Amino acid sequence: MRRSNAKRPEKMEQLKLQMRPNATARAQKNATRSNLVVLILLATVIAAFFLLLVLVCNSRNSMRRGKKYGIVIDGGSTGTRIHVFGFELDGGGRPVFDFGKKGLGSMRVSPGLSSYAEDPNRAGGSLVELLEFGKSRVPKEHWGDTEIRLMATAGLRRLELRVQEAILESCRRVLRVSSFQFRDSWASVITGSDEGIYAWVVANHALGSLGGDPRETTGIIELGGASAQVTFVSSEPVPPEFSHTLRFGNVTYNLYSHSLLDFGQNVALESLQKSLFSTDLMAAESLQKGILIDPCTPKGYSLDGKNEYSSAIHAQGNFSECRAAALTLLQKGKERCSYHHCLGSTFMPKLQGKFLATENFFYTSKFFGLGSRAFLSDLTVAGQHFCEEDWSKLKRKYYSFNEEDLLHYCFSSAYIVAFLHDSLGIALDDERIGYANQVGDIPLDWALGAFILQSTTNLEAEHSDWITTVVSDESPTLLSLVVILIILMFTVWSISKCKKPQLKTIYDLEKGRYIVTRINRCS
Repeated sequence: MRRSNAKRPEKMEQLKLQMRPNATARAQKNATRSNLVVLILLATVIAAFFLLLVLVCNSRNSMRRGKKYGIVIDGGSTGTRIHVFGFELDGGGRPVFDFGKKGLGSMRVSPGLSSYAEDPNRAGGSLVELLEFGKSRVPKEHWGDTEIRLMATAGLRRLELRVQEAILESCRRVLRVSSFQFRDSWASVITGSDEGIYAWVVANHALGSLGGDPRETTGIIELGGASAQVTFVSSEPVPPEFSHTLRFGNVTYNLYSHSLLDFGQNVALESLQKSLFSTDLMAAESLQKGILIDPCTPKGYSLDGKNEYSSAIHAQGNFSECRAAALTLLQKGKERCSYHHCLGSTFMPKLQGKFLATENFFYTSKFFGLGSRAFLSDLTVAGQHFCEEDWSKLKRKYYSFNEEDLLHYCFSSAYIVAFLHDSLGIALDDERIGYANQVGDIPLDWALGAFILQSTTNLEAEHSDWITTVVSDESPTLLSLVVILIILMFTVWSISKCKKPQLKTIYDLEKGRYIVTRINRCS
């Protein structure tokens, strides 16, 4: 018995050595199969999660599609204009603008908001008629989600801050109950630089160069009633206060943009008249002689009753002298400018590329029958003929014009030549500059550029921040997705436990050998 018992362990060890390698191989094979199943399940969970995320985002995009509307109110110096925009989104969620008759409606009322400086509380009432026009252009079901913004320009910029705010608050009271979507911060006085940038945006949008090579863009020179704006891409170093970076799509534009307050055509004419009618040293000497010459008013025009010195003032239209007087206004303060290129006291880099001259540049060119690509030399000749013509003949020739408007074309022609040629250095026969107030059916109005930037920025923010929106603390979408992900991950973990059984090697005394037993954890 002892001999028999002594040999059994040797046999058992032999069997153990024979059986364990096979059991281990089978265990490894089963473990590999189980791991593969787990990986497949995990990949399926991740794919399902992202598919759900895509479906949620597509659902959000589909909700944003359809006709949309926006409103910008331009608070200009001589009038207030409402622009009502209608647009749609393409398949990628990008806005598709239509600035034709179907996609843009505009209405203007006079006078401008700045005319209410003495009684600011009445300013808001001037918007009522404009708001009724807006409601007629926007379907009632869209009033609540249509943003309305009031952007005032140079007329209000010239007023004291206290008066500006009083006028704006009067307008806000009306806009709050307009039924449109409005916030108090959306009624503001914009900077002259922003006004210039907005004009640059709409011009290059209309020309098809917005979003393209900066070197292929077109600069803008605006001549408004109270201010003038110059905006273009400059390759030379620009002082920080004049430099503006604009990113549109994937392109960054380094812009020079500046507004020349009081250099607008109407204010410049007022300044010229004040210099003639004032009692400064020069005017006093002239008055002692009994004569004061106004070179910017056609001869034969009676100035009687226009001011206290009218009896001593003689209208003597002379284009060259009017141009010289205009240049004196434009160069006022130049001695204080420390830069090489200046317009008055303001830094002005050398103009680069093509330009469009808009607003009063265009209106004056149109009055004289000049084309959009006319040379400044053509305007010089036309201005000379007009300024030096007798007023009675001018009235007969332009009988359909308001006399007050007609009178100003002598000054405007001379002022434009002094501004573009004598101050900015544009040659009289330069082909780079054109005169326009629209390109195709798109008006070159800065308010359109403001709307393009605002709506594009809003939609890009929605598009780029869709993940942020989904994962925000207040988002019910996030909570739902997290719960679903946790459930799916728990399911995978449970299945993996079931698919990966525990293997145990035991010795069967009856069979006299080792066997591998599989223990199912889910049973």
